[in-house]
Amino acid sequence: MSKSDLFVDITDVVCPVTFVKAKMSIEELEDGQILEIRMNEGEPILNVPRSFKEEGHKVIEVNNNGEGTYTVFVEKGGLL
Repeated sequence: MSKSDLFVDITDVVCPVTFVKAKMSIEELEDGQILEIRMNEGEPILNVPRSFKEEGHKVIEVNNNGEGTYTVFVEKGGLL
């Protein structure tokens, strides 16, 4: 499992707020740092990783937690 610099749990919010909350968190990091995001299956796991890629960040790991949630690790600016 990857090591993260910051953890955010967005399982309590729904799209489109999920990405907004995650994006606010990654903006606190420096390029190259890792954001760990816990999110629900369904819309969030389909949309949030894709949105990060579109903004130039690198999704480095996606883990299915098995109880309807996923943990996603994103490297800030990893694709720039």
